[in-house]
Amino acid sequence: METLNEAQKVDTQIQQVISHAELLEHWQGHRALTRRLIEAYPEEHFFTYSIGGMRPFSDLVMELLAIGGPGLQEIVSGNTTKLEEHLEHGNSKAKILKMWDEQTEVINTNYNLIPVSRFHNTIKTFGEYEGTIISSILYFIDNEIHHRGQAYVYFRSLGIEAPYFWER
Repeated sequence: METLNEAQKVDTQIQQVISHAELLEHWQGHRALTRRLIEAYPEEHFFTYSIGGMRPFSDLVMELLAIGGPGLQEIVSGNTTKLEEHLEHGNSKAKILKMWDEQTEVINTNYNLIPVSRFHNTIKTFGEYEGTIISSILYFIDNEIHHRGQAYVYFRSLGIEAPYFWER
């Protein structure tokens, strides 16, 4: 019986349900929807409104900005960074939207530098969170969905119709 060489093992390991490009497109669809929520959120409530012990939407967005782009930069460079959620925004939703757009480009650039063959490599993002590259990326996406769900609760409690969640 013939044994598999390393390249064949990787090919077997990555048998796809979703392609590398499709995963990025899926993620960016979520990011586009989150961006529409940020745009639609009333500025007078963006930095202060909270219910049920949840953080204001601006704080949730800061967390998302601290994870996606910086996490991918860390994966690509191999240089561990500290998770830094306190980004200077001057209480300006416009500044946050600008940072969001900049991070979208950081994600696109760095994601495309990660070969599929590395997706099952074990890493430790932000020096704390051990997993594989793919599990880390899926966490980045899941975390965004979770916080976007909190934003929908805020929209409803403020009596505002939010963008439809299925329009990504």
